[in-house]
Amino acid sequence: MCYVIVTGRSLLWTLLSLVALMAVLSALITPKWLIGPQIKDTKNGSEFYVPTVGIFNRCIKLHGKKAHCANFNLDGFATDSSVFPGCWKASYFFLSLGLAIMSMTVLAALVGCCMQSIGRKSIFNLAGVAQVIAVSTSLFLFCSLSTGIFYLLGMILYPAGWGAERVQRICGPEADAFYLAECSLGWAFYSAIIGVGLTFVCAVISDQAEKSTASDKIQDKMNEGKTLICLA
Repeated sequence: MCYVIVTGRSLLWTLLSLVALMAVLSALITPKWLIGPQIKDTKNGSEFYVPTVGIFNRCIKLHGKKAHCANFNLDGFATDSSVFPGCWKASYFFLSLGLAIMSMTVLAALVGCCMQSIGRKSIFNLAGVAQVIAVSTSLFLFCSLSTGIFYLLGMILYPAGWGAERVQRICGPEADAFYLAECSLGWAFYSAIIGVGLTFVCAVISDQAEKSTASDKIQDKMNEGKTLICLA
């Protein structure tokens, strides 16, 4: 028999985890981490454009045409460091690794709402089902913390690469590690920060989700034969 168990705290944890995942994912794929100063397009008179750079992509104007956005990591991690800075390669790796773990965690949380019980009384009785749920959320706590750590490493390594030639061409020769010179931070950077913060919030909430799904009320509902259990 399949039990679908949803509590207010477990639902909050799942939704926040999904929001954190989408915040970091949208930031990672968007070339809006660094916003350069306005540049006058001499070929088009008084028109101005603003170059932007992400972790592995950028938007610039080529040959007087419209803004052209493309990746510069054409050979992946084998791309020359003068094109794809080494610190950004590491940042991309850790952020992607964190996203992979977070994706599996969110998927497990959605699938984990339906817990399969065993009819015969053994260690996998109704109380055991509640314990399995508790163990699962403890695993989610570990995954959330490890994801947050990977995210933090990625976020620290990104500004460490601001002294790269690619950044200096847009932000000025004064640009250096953790110093942007004439550039400013774009919305993608702040989106990633929000995602990292929410990931650690999810790690804290997972403990409360564990308690809510392993409560006596859940066990009582199971004993009553209910398969869809929703508690505030």
